[in-house]
Amino acid sequence: MLQLYHKQRLVAKTTHYKKTYQRTKAKTWGSRFLTTAFLGLLFVFMGMAGVFAYFAKDLPRPEKFTELTIQESTKIYDRTGTVLLYELFGDEKRDIVLLEDISEYLQKAVLATEDAEFYSHFGISLKGTTRALLTNIGLRKSQVRFSSAQGGSTLSQQLIRSSFLTRQKTLERKVRELILTLELERRYSKDDILEFYLNQIFLGSNIYGVSAASQAYFHKLPDKLALEEAATLAALIQAPSYYSPFGNHVDELMQRKNYVLNRMVEEGFVTLKEAEQAKQQEVVFLESSPIIKAPHFTFYALDELLETYGEKFLRQNGLAIKTSLDWELQQLAEQLVFEKAEQNRVFRAYNAALVAIDPRTGEILAMVGSKDWFGESSPAGCTPGKNCLFDPKVNVATFSRGRQPGSAFKPFVYAAAFEKGYDDQTTIIDEETNFGIWGGKEYIPQNYDGLFRGKVTFRQALAQSLNVPSVKVLADFAGIEDSIALAKELGITTLDKDPSFYGLSLVLGGGEVRLLDIASAYGVFAQEGKKTPPLSVVEVIDSFGRLLERKSHTSVQVLSPAVANLITDILSDNEARIPLFGPRSVLYFLDRKVAVKTGTTQLYKDAWTVGYTPELVVAVWAGNNDSSPMAKQPGVLLASPLWRDFMEQALKILEARPNPPTDRPIE
Repeated sequence: MLQLYHKQRLVAKTTHYKKTYQRTKAKTWGSRFLTTAFLGLLFVFMGMAGVFAYFAKDLPRPEKFTELTIQESTKIYDRTGTVLLYELFGDEKRDIVLLEDISEYLQKAVLATEDAEFYSHFGISLKGTTRALLTNIGLRKSQVRFSSAQGGSTLSQQLIRSSFLTRQKTLERKVRELILTLELERRYSKDDILEFYLNQIFLGSNIYGVSAASQAYFHKLPDKLALEEAATLAALIQAPSYYSPFGNHVDELMQRKNYVLNRMVEEGFVTLKEAEQAKQQEVVFLESSPIIKAPHFTFYALDELLETYGEKFLRQNGLAIKTSLDWELQQLAEQLVFEKAEQNRVFRAYNAALVAIDPRTGEILAMVGSKDWFGESSPAGCTPGKNCLFDPKVNVATFSRGRQPGSAFKPFVYAAAFEKGYDDQTTIIDEETNFGIWGGKEYIPQNYDGLFRGKVTFRQALAQSLNVPSVKVLADFAGIEDSIALAKELGITTLDKDPSFYGLSLVLGGGEVRLLDIASAYGVFAQEGKKTPPLSVVEVIDSFGRLLERKSHTSVQVLSPAVANLITDILSDNEARIPLFGPRSVLYFLDRKVAVKTGTTQLYKDAWTVGYTPELVVAVWAGNNDSSPMAKQPGVLLASPLWRDFMEQALKILEARPNPPTDRPIE
């Protein structure tokens, strides 16, 4: 018993000592942990303070925001690399103004769209960062057009990034941006930062700051801007080159302007009534003559560059761009388009456009989207894009909705019939025909001259552009769906409606097409059925002379050579077209085989001529921007003289060269 007692006491003491040791050990470990954690946090804090001090020392004085040098400009050249067409963001235009001299409308428009919480955050917006994260992972729709990732940057971050940092997405750059942003906010007031931003922001071409922009675009000081003008300048911030008031996307700029106005309403900066009134006001841009050559082509090429490289990359990296443009042919085209369009005024046709392509490479050699880019809209006081007979900035060659091509569409329908086994000697009856109800009324088409010829061959019907036989070819031989499918395969991009929408009038030009597309599609006939898409940008070189991109043409067989050659043979058959056009029409070339087709829409709103040789395709349009009817004259009178003069002179120019550009591979 006694032994058992002592044994139990020994166990109890041992247990007590163990617990005491463990408690003592725990207290010692806890004390050591707290000490280590404290020292660790101290070292982290000191490290962060050191990092902060290291990067903060680079923050310039306030006046440095007005003394910054801008990155090298990007230059766009012709095909030789010697003729400068356009320079993006060269020597900057800037006019520094105080915040109090900038319209309240403009300040609030910028805040509403770029940083609505500017006056409440400390430089970094947690809400904006979260919104950006949701957008980047696909849970929120982005408003940004030219960025694959949605940014959550505040105005302060944007100012630091654009002024002092590179675009490289490195950890060091991110740290610098964060620290410099916080230090900027510590050193300067919100009004100071907003003033810096508004004087620094890039707003198109070589324009920096809202004062330079308001004077360049509206000839106004920045404190005199109307609400709609202020919203327009704020809309430019997102993508100044793409939304350029003098480029091809003015409609989209106006949509973006309306978005800015909606945001101002949401933030309580303006009333709904004020915003709606501003939306109804016409925004008139007063252009000072920019240094630009071949403007419609240049902006077309710039659109392609923006899609590939983005606005900011182009603006900041000093690229050298070689395009496909043949400057000698472009000058000839601009001269002839202006002269012929002015002559056509007697027929109530006030505008014209021309595209020239090398069908072997797809290279666009010349593009004139209107008779005079620098001219005034007419009649005076008209609303551009709505009721102008002549609208200089609209590029008819690439107009997104297209224009009706009249009979210039017929070769696609005949090609579809030939693909099914019919040939040029297949016969059809040319007589008055009721094709039944189409579009809610009886469809009884007429030939241009009101005459009927009885039995004719496909060759005669196409060469003489006979309407009634062509409608029969579409209805009974080619088919609407197959004709549309073939036209798309050849390069027509605008026939996106259901085939029933176009009906049998398709063969007479009932579907809109773009001038550039139809030139490219005719190039398939010129190259024995091979399709080579249009090409405007040939080569891109960075500021260090490194090649970033070199385009090479790729051709795909989309039409049988036999069918393509048959279309070419018919369109160049002067004997077959004599009954309608005469033996020595403007379409006829004595010393060479040139295929050509004219087109005139039913109400004389558009006149076309498209023709080609194996080396050159030329497409011409004449008419009015607002689709007002011209005098009742055919395309052969309104468009063909321009086409003939350019084709004849261009071929001589190309043949006289020792090494014609059209024969050279892309360098």
